[in-house]
Amino acid sequence: MTDPGAATPLLDFFRRSQVDRDIRLMAAQGVLGLRPFEQQGILELLVDDPDAEVAAAARASMQAMTGNGGTESEAAGGSDDAASVAPAVEKETTALERIAAMSPAQRLSLAMRGTREERAILIRDPNKIVAVAVLSSPKITDSEVENIAKMANVSEDVLRIIGHTRAWMKNYPVVSALTKNPKTPVAIALNLLPRLLEKDVKGLATDRNIPDVIRLAAKKRLTPIK
Repeated sequence: MTDPGAATPLLDFFRRSQVDRDIRLMAAQGVLGLRPFEQQGILELLVDDPDAEVAAAARASMQAMTGNGGTESEAAGGSDDAASVAPAVEKETTALERIAAMSPAQRLSLAMRGTREERAILIRDPNKIVAVAVLSSPKITDSEVENIAKMANVSEDVLRIIGHTRAWMKNYPVVSALTKNPKTPVAIALNLLPRLLEKDVKGLATDRNIPDVIRLAAKKRLTPIK
């Protein structure tokens, strides 16, 4: 999980990118289900927002946080493992249909508050900030990150964020999965290659699905120094 003292993917996205007004307003109102430190960081950015309504909402939320010693976002969500009598396939189809009908702001909120199954859908969302929000979810687990690191149908930005998150790079299965993913940016895969066990390097040396430069680098690591 992300160190509470560090930046998070979503907070970094707000700092670096142009975020749609409806999403900025929801963040300013404190309804995205963010962790307190993350909510605080985004509010500090939004108090100077050029949109007067967004800036006013951010100021009001900051005052409420100061008065309450926290934020209601901690109560977001519900059980991530809620039981369902519906078959898994039927549940996924229903979730896909429901998510497809949502606005980007609603999908972003769900990425922060939703279930494991919903995050697995939203991590592939074409709207970059929605996918980034999944990685900032307080509910996301290391096993989920490992599964995401294996996906070849997520954006390179998602894989790049995982590769640049120190806490996740302490987890060997995540490092291994990221290095083996043909979609992972080459620079990140090359940087992680020296950390792999020999058996995983051998696998990369014969893997025709990964970029040639990664496969050749793996072969070179297996060649004894004369």
